[in-house]
Amino acid sequence: MRLRLPEERPTEPPTGYKIARPVLSHDGTRAGFTGVSLGAGRPYGVLDEAACAYGRRHRAPHRRCDCGFHCVHDRATAEALLCTAEHRGAALLEVTVLGAYIRFERGFRYARQRVRGATVPPCGCGAAATLLADAGWGSPGWRVVEAACGRCRGGRQALSVAEFARLAGEGLKVVAAEPSVSGGGGPEGPGGLGMPELMAEAALLQARLDWFQAELARFTVEQRGPGEQRGSGDQPGSGDQRG
Repeated sequence: MRLRLPEERPTEPPTGYKIARPVLSHDGTRAGFTGVSLGAGRPYGVLDEAACAYGRRHRAPHRRCDCGFHCVHDRATAEALLCTAEHRGAALLEVTVLGAYIRFERGFRYARQRVRGATVPPCGCGAAATLLADAGWGSPGWRVVEAACGRCRGGRQALSVAEFARLAGEGLKVVAAEPSVSGGGGPEGPGGLGMPELMAEAALLQARLDWFQAELARFTVEQRGPGEQRGSGDQPGSGDQRG
């Protein structure tokens, strides 16, 4: 006798939570996400259908395979995954489970999904993220982007959080998580800098100023030539002539 799992026919699609890395296409025209474990090499869109990560021809999710999209039931469970070092830069996604699915104790494995919302973490400096900047790695055709503030962007390719949502389409809502440090010029100073950091910045500026003044003095001497030019009053014979 072959046992079958009980079938569910919910009146509304279930909701789940997962973590993923935001990605941007190489030409900058599309945005999506990529997983952090199984299937990480296959980016997906806001509305997408799963495929077997092992290249098998069966439809996902298959009972004898672990393919398909994965999510957990509770938001807190997904947030706990962000505590590990390798997942600190991932975004928290809220998804709608579509199509066939297999229910587990902590979540679902399913065929199709719609990403309804994404929460990007703060910038690495602790300030609220306003941009998604090139993280320096990715997969063929896709660049992984990470949360950044305007000060930490540097010269990296970046786009705003709102622009990422527009490129992703399908009504995706992207929000930035609350910053972990003050960025409004409170006791830590502008941009979240404390007194030691400000003192170090001031010392660096003073050193640069001293170097600039030394270079300016050297340049002035070189322009005037090896011999110092004297004024007309200092020329020989220019004094009073006496009989």
